[in-house]
Amino acid sequence: MLVCIGDLVEDVVVWADGAPRAGTDNPARIHRARGGAASNVAAFASSLGTRTRFIGRVGDDAVGEALVRELAMAGVDTRVQRRGRTGTIVLIVDAAGERTMYPDRGAAAELADVPDSWISGAAAVHLSAYSLDGPSRPVLRQASDIARAEGAILTIDASSVALIDSLGPATFRDLIRALQPTYVFANGTEADLGSLRELATAGTTVVVKNGMEPTEVHFAANRSATVHVPPVDDVRDTTGAGDAFAAGFLSAVLDNAEVIEAVEAGHNLARRVLTEPGATLTMTADD
Repeated sequence: MLVCIGDLVEDVVVWADGAPRAGTDNPARIHRARGGAASNVAAFASSLGTRTRFIGRVGDDAVGEALVRELAMAGVDTRVQRRGRTGTIVLIVDAAGERTMYPDRGAAAELADVPDSWISGAAAVHLSAYSLDGPSRPVLRQASDIARAEGAILTIDASSVALIDSLGPATFRDLIRALQPTYVFANGTEADLGSLRELATAGTTVVVKNGMEPTEVHFAANRSATVHVPPVDDVRDTTGAGDAFAAGFLSAVLDNAEVIEAVEAGHNLARRVLTEPGATLTMTADD
């Protein structure tokens, strides 16, 4: 089983029609969807047939109830706390598919006091680094301790350049190192800012995604490899691509794939979200 710990929020995805003009109307297509990095990973992995569980907090409101119901309908075992106000992220997506995010994490940022039984029994535990900032940090330490004691794989996604800036690159790197993850996922900017490639040790492999450029895999003893990224004809929205990569990677690892094979599986799933608004999978003839 894959256990994902982090955010479940509502995404409001804005596909802008042209360059923004201040002080007046800007035509756009607006799409609402379930979001939150950890819940995205859980849903994507479930779509591949991986048994998944999500742990997080939503508000005691209609939006939170709808999000939990949708995640459960995606085949995810949902273990959520209900208190406060459900979080929302507004994403402005430009014509090239790049997004600018305005997060209000709400209740998701307040996850705390998680029962050990929610985490125990996992073959892999996936964490979002967003939870390093605030009351949820002890939950990540708890998850790390349980994963190590039970011999589970532990992964963490660096999540955000703004988060690294807020905590400070050295502090951020030390917090991740203290969790002793099996794998760290980061994009190139996050890896550079936080010097995250330095985390590659005998127990940790660092996977650095570079958009359509080759993905880097950094092992211990200064060993590294690069993995080609298959071309995508029309990138419209990169939202959720990193979460799909993590889901594809982890599902493959849990199916006993080697690291390079798992990266390729991550690429294959990630490319399917790039033409849809938000963290949505494109259905293909093979699905």
